[in-house]
Amino acid sequence: MIDSPCINICKIDPQHQVCTGCLRSLSEIASWSGMTPGARRAVMADLPSRRTAFQASDQAVMPRRGS
Repeated sequence: MIDSPCINICKIDPQHQVCTGCLRSLSEIASWSGMTPGARRAVMADLPSRRTAFQASDQAVMPRRGS
């Protein structure tokens, strides 16, 4: 079995072109099973920083309630 960051929330964010569930790009998702273990580990290691950046950009775009 290949480790995957997929959490079964498969929706592509049109602005960032990444899955909102796992934050992989379309090309990463498509090539995941063919990637070397090292390449998959590198993507997975980058996901926490992607999540932080994605959430920060989402908050910048969406107004806060009560504002």
